[in-house]
Amino acid sequence: MSEHAISVTSVAIGAAEEQLVLEVLRSGHLVQGPMVERLEAGFRALCNVEHAVAVSSGTVALIGALEALGIGAGDEVVTSPFTFAATLNAIIEVGATARFADIDPHDFTVDVSSVEAVVGPRTRALLPVHLYGQPAAMDRIVPIAQARGLSVVEDAAQAHGATIDGRVVGSFGVGCFSLYGTKNITTGEGGIVTTDDPDVAERLRISRNQGMRARYDYVMPGHNWRLTDVQAAIGIPQLEQLGATTSLRQRNAARLSSGLDGVTGIVTPMVASGRSHVFHQYTVRVTPEAGLDRDALAAGLAELGIGSGVYYPRLVHDYDCYRQHPRVVADDTPVAARLAGEVLSLPVHPRLTIDDVDRIVDGIRSCVAR
Repeated sequence: MSEHAISVTSVAIGAAEEQLVLEVLRSGHLVQGPMVERLEAGFRALCNVEHAVAVSSGTVALIGALEALGIGAGDEVVTSPFTFAATLNAIIEVGATARFADIDPHDFTVDVSSVEAVVGPRTRALLPVHLYGQPAAMDRIVPIAQARGLSVVEDAAQAHGATIDGRVVGSFGVGCFSLYGTKNITTGEGGIVTTDDPDVAERLRISRNQGMRARYDYVMPGHNWRLTDVQAAIGIPQLEQLGATTSLRQRNAARLSSGLDGVTGIVTPMVASGRSHVFHQYTVRVTPEAGLDRDALAAGLAELGIGSGVYYPRLVHDYDCYRQHPRVVADDTPVAARLAGEVLSLPVHPRLTIDDVDRIVDGIRSCVAR
């Protein structure tokens, strides 16, 4: 019998999620209610912050955070060019201008010296991206922001529970988490904003509900950014199980790195000192020394029934819709440009068996040895 296919991602919805969803359906209270409040309380505890505000997507979390901080037309936001388009779209959506710092080739997050070089008189916020599950160097980024009076918005879409020196992401600035279908915690679609600033939290709560402080008490033009109780019910058990599923991801990552050690041209992920990596993705670099490029390796793995993914094949601003955009400044970021041609993400999700992990290692070794 042929071996089963190994997918690059796998989402498990179990009995606990089903039970809570049924509880919501039977209650008749489907919109934002007690389940959303439970999910928010869980994120407050996870991030050790005063406030967590649930919204309809991770993109909305970023937009809402920037808007609540008063960032808009005429302002610049410095972020990473090596990220999903939602990061850039949120900056554009609020009317601000996006600027880009280069990235560190070892951890794929923004290079601190590059951030300092891009910050200018119009900069209002720094928006580091915690990529693949590894946090950016917040211990060095936050002082830059504090010295210049800048806001910090953390794109923590892929980093639920990751830490820097024991402090959880989402607590260094205004944290923005995605609960999309493939994330380490999912509600299908959804997002969470975390903050210790009561004013930011209050503006978000009002804004997500059409600008109402109470029913028909409109205090600002708002949006429909609400998360439903059905969605929150899916996320609550996953939040409760986050420690266990993260441990499985880290176990799988450690075994992958051990098995791939010494493979010519394959650079395995580095976990930066003082940081914990939650491995939303396990991303290797396929360098010229491998004797085949990233796409050839992905094709070879596919022939063996092993899935992989490229996150991300081009810099976020390197598309026609952004190249001529008046509020997108394509700063020179040569490291990010090079790495976009090298990265390949391998399966690391909690549903992998040890045999699956070993099969991935063997598959890569065989492809490189051809």
